[in-house]
Amino acid sequence: MSSRQHDDNSTSEGRSLPRRTPSADRLPSGLRVINGGGQRRQDEPLVSRDAVARALMEAGVDLLLRRISPARAAEIEVKVDRVLDLFDRVDAAPVLMPVLRKHLDELEALMRETREVRSPARRGG
Repeated sequence: MSSRQHDDNSTSEGRSLPRRTPSADRLPSGLRVINGGGQRRQDEPLVSRDAVARALMEAGVDLLLRRISPARAAEIEVKVDRVLDLFDRVDAAPVLMPVLRKHLDELEALMRETREVRSPARRGG
């Protein structure tokens, strides 16, 4: 026996066994894989809860990549929270739809401005 230690994924012949990945049936039920190929999605109109949630995720990515300031990300988060609350309220009281539309338009304008002013991501870092 050699003095070299074996890890859990090696065999007695020194070959490595393939790493195991969690199977789809063991993933948390709230998560799912979306095959997108890594291409950036065209800027979509904010007309649904999902589109608003994607705008928040976009802002989070921009913040992590330091393309936007923490203040701008916080402003987007506040507006997204307000819009999502209004979506819920409109379900119960459709008369609030004009208020929701106004806030969606404001959030869309903020996202458009953010996309125009954000600095490009650093490359090769």
